[in-house]
Amino acid sequence: MMRNLLTGVAAGAAGTTALNLVTYLDMVARARPASTTPEDTVRGAEKLTGATLSTDGPDSDEAANRRSGVGALLGIAAGLGTGAIYGAVRPRLGRVPLAVLGVGAGVVANVGTTGPMAAFGITDPREWPAGSWVSDLVPHLAYGLATAAVWDLMQPRPS
Repeated sequence: MMRNLLTGVAAGAAGTTALNLVTYLDMVARARPASTTPEDTVRGAEKLTGATLSTDGPDSDEAANRRSGVGALLGIAAGLGTGAIYGAVRPRLGRVPLAVLGVGAGVVANVGTTGPMAAFGITDPREWPAGSWVSDLVPHLAYGLATAAVWDLMQPRPS
């Protein structure tokens, strides 16, 4: 079980890299800005918990910089955590096509990251235009496919 979890974490790291690659390529291709939703989610968590990221106040540059860093770290943690879950679940799924596994992992990662943002009222996916869905879903599908492929590649092969 521990091997599957750790393999899942490693596969999730590869998936996270794929997600970031596709996201940044989209930003370059369409000249779109980075999303502020990770930082907004951290701000929502601050308000919920009463925490503060800076003694200079919640609107200081110091707090904003920390919020940006924490938002990015939460994204990495989500990718690694989803990979660990994938590693725990994958052996029980039997023979399923890689594309199906990848889409499933990508959808789980998408829901897992969009859910908290929706819960904090930062975004409402029901109101997203098609372009926003594509911008959000395509990188998560890249995550899922990379995670599934790397997990499979790391499995022992019969001699």
